[in-house]
Amino acid sequence: MSPTDWLAGGTPALLAATVAVFVLAGVVKGVVGLGLPTISMAMLALVMAPAQAAALLIVPSLITNLWQARPWPTFMRVLRRIGAMQVGVCVGTIAGSLWLGAPAGHWASVCLGFALVAYAAWGLFGAPPVVPARHEGVLGAAVGAITGVITAATGVFVIPAVPYLQALNLGKDGLIQAMGISFSVSTVALAAGLWLTGSYTPGAAGASALMLLPALAGMALGQWLRDRLSARTFKLCFMISLALLGAYQVVEGLAG
Repeated sequence: MSPTDWLAGGTPALLAATVAVFVLAGVVKGVVGLGLPTISMAMLALVMAPAQAAALLIVPSLITNLWQARPWPTFMRVLRRIGAMQVGVCVGTIAGSLWLGAPAGHWASVCLGFALVAYAAWGLFGAPPVVPARHEGVLGAAVGAITGVITAATGVFVIPAVPYLQALNLGKDGLIQAMGISFSVSTVALAAGLWLTGSYTPGAAGASALMLLPALAGMALGQWLRDRLSARTFKLCFMISLALLGAYQVVEGLAG
């Protein structure tokens, strides 16, 4: 069943749950600058196939990440710094999609669960390494390729991309912009991979576009909350929740 069929044929409760997921994912992204695909994939995979969930997140993820990739005057400078990584992302995602197929089945859920647990563990306990400038090109391409393969398998593109970007010492604003650029490229590459495997049709794009408004509303609320909540406390709760959700995905996938 395509995302369009699922939205049309699902119960009002399931439709409301899908909208709520994108609102929540938007809130998280508005507060901490990432998390929309991670939250969306993790929670939607509980009620639909991972490939369907990945198709639904394309439009909300792309638009919110392009918004995050501003300001435009510094866009090219940051892009040049992480350009090799973006090439690796595209190659890894397309190659991974052709090799693994669209995210599907129990093993996709298991991979997603492991990715969530790994990301949460890094967020709670890890510290970014220092990347020597002379090695940024080679390391960036390698990190991008690994991120791409994980994206193809799970629909989530934060590992190991975000730790690597943090290691570049871009500063707070530079890091937010670099994540926006990288996530935008990953979203386009994921859409291409899904299209090549027959999982991203015009109908799926339409269903994905319907989820843009909830995601934007959530992101606006998250940006409002960012100024009123402790980002450290919110991030702690966020990472613990991801770890628990990821562990559940692994157990469910292995049990199935």
